[in-house]
Amino acid sequence: MINFSHVSVSFRGQPVLADVSFHVNPGEFVSLVGETAAGKTTILRLMYFDLRPDQGEVSVGTYTSSLFRKKDVHLLRRTLGIVFQDFRLLEDRTVYENVAFALEVTGAPPSEIGQRVLRVISDVGLSHKRNNMPNELSGGELQRVVIARALVNSPKVLLADEPTGNLDPATSMEILQLLKAINGSGTAIVLASHNYDLVRRSESRILKLADGSIAEIDPQQL
Repeated sequence: MINFSHVSVSFRGQPVLADVSFHVNPGEFVSLVGETAAGKTTILRLMYFDLRPDQGEVSVGTYTSSLFRKKDVHLLRRTLGIVFQDFRLLEDRTVYENVAFALEVTGAPPSEIGQRVLRVISDVGLSHKRNNMPNELSGGELQRVVIARALVNSPKVLLADEPTGNLDPATSMEILQLLKAINGSGTAIVLASHNYDLVRRSESRILKLADGSIAEIDPQQL
């Protein structure tokens, strides 16, 4: 599903990733851990081609970093769902409208939008909040909207960048259980987090970033 082959990235002459290679299989749950600024967000940006490697190659499904064209970004985003820590919701739109917007920008037929939006809103447990505005929701509810928006295109993989970073421990566990349920339905999950307790509870394969390198580790090593 996702493959990194000898990937290196530097910012302002400072190396962030050096000769990194790993893969994510279809339907797999993988957690990326590491200290702040270790490169977790950089890895995710490479996965959705917001960033290109200085050396090496990233492939996501049928797309490769060396051949990818910017005009095809909407096609790539149909196969990926992205969950950001800071929500990035449209404050002047309802829950329903925020989720629907993700379909509208990818050119989904209007006849399909209503049914698909209502389904994913129900899947994340927010049917009763579909007409609410973002400022009327709790932090956990906001993150559920973001997850619904990421899922509405039926992606093959969901990328989650510190999805519980702004949430209390109880709500963080609710979001983790939701991610595990999504994974159980066949969607691959890539979770970037510095919350080691959450990662241990995810029962996922764990990749640790440190000093520009990546290595698979046992949960007991966290």
